[in-house]
Amino acid sequence: MATPRTILAFQHDASLHTLQTSVISVNIFHSLEECNRQLFKDADERHHVVVTEKTIFHPQGGGQPSDIGVMKGPSGSFTVTAVRMDAAGQVLHLGLFNDGSISQGESIEQSIDAEKRLLYSRLHTAGHVLGSAVRHLLEKEIENFDELKASHFPDSAACEFQGSIEGKWKDPIQSKLDEFIAAKMPVQIEWWDEDDFRSRGLERLIPDRSLVPAGEKSRVVNIVGAEVYPCGGTHVDTTDLCGPVAVKKISRKTGNSRVSYVVK
Repeated sequence: MATPRTILAFQHDASLHTLQTSVISVNIFHSLEECNRQLFKDADERHHVVVTEKTIFHPQGGGQPSDIGVMKGPSGSFTVTAVRMDAAGQVLHLGLFNDGSISQGESIEQSIDAEKRLLYSRLHTAGHVLGSAVRHLLEKEIENFDELKASHFPDSAACEFQGSIEGKWKDPIQSKLDEFIAAKMPVQIEWWDEDDFRSRGLERLIPDRSLVPAGEKSRVVNIVGAEVYPCGGTHVDTTDLCGPVAVKKISRKTGNSRVSYVVK
């Protein structure tokens, strides 16, 4: 029997800070398969992993840190310190019991750290706005330009690009970024199939088929008036809610460029 995938409630409503759901399993960390133990670098014999039917906890991935928070049941509470998704699509909530326990089948309430969620959402949206600003300025200026990957962690936020971006572009990138932030562009979550990408001339963004479960559409973040990105992360509703975003520096290595940024 196939393992049920966790329903990612945060992908449909990122404003949820609490959620009632049921417990699928509770396991001691060291009882996990090796491949899943490797998802957590700092876990030890004190930790457990809880899997629930639904979750509002964003698992680390796509450049975004995981949410943290608490799960409370009728007989105990559990502090969630890290969250990952396994290869079967189950979200693994790693943490420590505070008192009592949580058991399979129980109804529990999840609560995330709303302050950290807002910071991560601002950083993630800001990364997309930065990527869009760089593309608008340099797509036709740099041979074989492309967006590669990004990190939206507070201490290492950066977007990487194919091609060499010279330092002279730092101020123009900042200006375009400021323009997009000030424009209060709507940040819309949409669900597209391959025809939706093609009809908009965005074939380059069609995700690998292996990454999209059969019969499902791809989740995209549409920064209206700027750019579209396939993305499973959390975001603010309009670009101005990123707050001030500053380009820190541009670095270059082996033909690629990294533009780092901070939100204030």
